Parts: sequence; C-alpha cells; structure tokens
Amino acid sequence: MNRINLICLGVKDMAASLAFYKYLGFKTYEQGNNPPIVFFDNDGTKLELCPIKELAKDINADEPPAVQTSGFSGISLAINVHSIAEVDEIFNKVVKAGGVIAKKPEKNPLWDGYSGYFTDPDGYYWEVAYGKDWKFDQNNMLIIE
Repeated sequence: MNRINLICLGVKDMAASLAFYKYLGFKTYEQGNNPPIVFFDNDGTKLELCPIKELAKDINADEPPAVQTSGFSGISLAINVHSIAEVDEIFNKVVKAGGVIAKKPEKNPLWDGYSGYFTDPDGYYWEVAYGKDWKFDQNNMLIIE
C-alpha cells in the first residue's frame, strides 16, 4: 500500500480546469474540451479531474459530502523541480493560464531551497519547489531519505 497512484481533484468547471492544466504542460490523451472526466499522465502518478458534484456523489450517492466553497482545505500539492529557473518558468505559465499566485517564489534558507505557491481555478494550492541538494529517481520522483 506504500504508493499513491492517482490524485483526483473535484472541479467546478471542467473546461477551464482542463485548459489550465494542459497549458501548464500536464499530458493527457483527452481530445475534447469538456469531458466528463480527465486523466493526466505524470512521472509516477496520475492526476484526475472530475466534476466536484459527481465526485461527492461517488463518495456517497445517498448523502454526498458537502462541497467546500472557499478557504484552505488543509491540503497542498507539490511539483518538485530541478532548478530555480524551472520554478520561475512554471509560475510564469501559471499567471498566463489564469492561476493565482498565493506566495511568490522566494529563497528558503531553512532547507536551502526556492519555492512558492499558486492556486488553480478551483482554489487548490500547489507548491513549486527546488532544493539545491535534491535528487530524483528514474521516475523523476523526489528522493527523501
């Protein structure tokens, strides 16, 4: 059980979210602009977008959980990269795609890194981070020992 194969994000506007993630460079085989569900291939995992009301019904059809409409849900997602330039490149794409910068990238002396946060069209927080001493495995996954 020591793995996460899929992360599913419930979205309010599939077309907008699909366009946002495609613009950032997430890869999908989906050809349509507004599919009922979409999967993106990533190194080691898949990212899924699903209409949030349908996701709630999938969890419990009789009593779907209440959909959060604002605020911080207590979860963030992360993209770990190989350089400061890569962090900045992603943030430039985020702005062009209509994402919101929650924290501009900056140096973090605590772990000798560089990172910032943005939110996607549904308010999910993403960190983009680079660490000077980080290493990655053959699947481009960050090695943390």
